[in-house]
Amino acid sequence: MTEGVTASLVTGRVGAFVATLFALALAGAAQAQTLQLVTPEESALPAGAPPSLEFRGSPTRRPSIQVVSPPPSAGLVHSPLDLKLRFHAFGGAEIDPESVVVTYLKNPAIDVTQRLAPFITADGVEIDHAELPPGDHQFWVELKDKTGRSGAIAFTVQVAK
Repeated sequence: MTEGVTASLVTGRVGAFVATLFALALAGAAQAQTLQLVTPEESALPAGAPPSLEFRGSPTRRPSIQVVSPPPSAGLVHSPLDLKLRFHAFGGAEIDPESVVVTYLKNPAIDVTQRLAPFITADGVEIDHAELPPGDHQFWVELKDKTGRSGAIAFTVQVAK
């Protein structure tokens, strides 16, 4: 073989190898972005109830939490799903992301905050691929703004089989 042909073959093989590695890396990155929010074993536990909290202060200045996705009116959704919550603070306050606690309402209750930690910001929670087993899943989210005012919400996600 001539030197040009050999170099061309080596370059082609290296290029194909690099392309394969790139494709595998992309596939791995996509898988890494899927979050197992609830395991099937946790889902099988008996249902729990939201905690009873007594809020102090003006209800109009209390931080709020909005479920954006899946929308509360969505009915049955398929997993993996996009989970998006928006946090709103009032009176010039900011949400303290370190104060956010997310509980899976089972008996016993399961704190899933650490699973969500990389996705929690002062603006909310945004997960593009949250994995949930089929069934009804009720969550309780509570937070505080940086002035100490508390807000909370319970919401349910219904996942189809």
